[in-house]
Amino acid sequence: MLTALDCPDTTLPTQTTPPPPTSRPGFTDADVLDAHRGGKLSIELRSPLVDKRDLSMMYTPGVAGVSSLIAREPDAARAYTWASRLVAVVSDGTAVLGLGDIGPKASLPVMEGKSALMRSFAGLDSVPIVLSTKDTDEIVAAVTAIAPSFGAINLEDISAPRCFEVEQRLVEALDIPVMHDDQHGTAVVVLAALMNAASVIQRVMVDLKVVVAGAGAAGIACAKILLAAGVRDLVVVDSKGILSVGRSHMHTVKQQMATVTNPRGLTGDLAVAMAGADVFIGVSGGAVDPALVRTMGPQPIVFALANPTPEIHPDDARANGAAVVATGRSDFANQINNVLAFPGIFLGALDCGATRITEGMKVAAAGAICAAVPGRADAGRIVPDPFTPGLARMVADAVMAAATAEGVCPR
Repeated sequence: MLTALDCPDTTLPTQTTPPPPTSRPGFTDADVLDAHRGGKLSIELRSPLVDKRDLSMMYTPGVAGVSSLIAREPDAARAYTWASRLVAVVSDGTAVLGLGDIGPKASLPVMEGKSALMRSFAGLDSVPIVLSTKDTDEIVAAVTAIAPSFGAINLEDISAPRCFEVEQRLVEALDIPVMHDDQHGTAVVVLAALMNAASVIQRVMVDLKVVVAGAGAAGIACAKILLAAGVRDLVVVDSKGILSVGRSHMHTVKQQMATVTNPRGLTGDLAVAMAGADVFIGVSGGAVDPALVRTMGPQPIVFALANPTPEIHPDDARANGAAVVATGRSDFANQINNVLAFPGIFLGALDCGATRITEGMKVAAAGAICAAVPGRADAGRIVPDPFTPGLARMVADAVMAAATAEGVCPR
């Protein structure tokens, strides 16, 4: 069982990620458009192609020898193609950032950005793929059909509750890692931040009373990983109130969550859930009365993660007694940013040839992120800077160790 006291004492490895950026001036809308003109990605050759010999080796007739080898020995594709190191970033454009259902074409810049982060922070190549369908069966069929070209699938910005079924069916159908980052990237960083926040207020994480406001993709994933990490008193609240056994008209995913949370059998609204709670995690996007923070336990922890407007403004949370505050925004302290997690998770999974990404691998990733905060965590610094040198490698190593222990690395 993982607790806040178990945050690993790990030395960061040799730098493999970009150094921290220098101070940059502000930018205009025109600057942003110029930076995206022509897209953000390109393909580069790893071998020279400058003469007829190169041409003959790279394509016909030389390439036939490689294809024949793979036809006889399919595992040879790992060594002689880029598939085993290539991630597909797949979206249907239905839940993009704070923009909502903007469609596949409008979502492509975000997917390109995800690929850019994958390359910059973990050295992994990835291909953004947007699908012009919202049908779950069609999405699953499309990704399954293209899977032989890739070593892992990063699902992105697919709306709930469809995202749960899409991910589950692909995990069952494919023998490569599949992860919906909106769910699990957020959850991993939330766990890492909470581990350090608990240490700041000198509490053991497993003894905290936690409220998760929001039962969409991120909320359900946060609840699952916190349970996996040992949290015992966890309450999930959606727009209609507390998830509880016997509550009617709930999606299957919420029904399942109700059976493993809410041990005190609470019913009612968010105010009921927050009374006496130690931790508030907001992933709903709805405004929350800051006065509710005063009803929480001593030294409450507030993670208001909605973008661009946090459920509770950090200043208001602190004014009402919050001891530690985090948001999803970069202009406030303690940004819960998925980029802390997903590059290293995919790097570790691909490095060890994992067939899936387990809850244990995600918990291990959270432990590595927790340990990457330099020195001793404090209220203003419970997560590391995304540009921390070697962070992705540190996360990858923890993920590989967990994957090996859980037997999901056949090699």
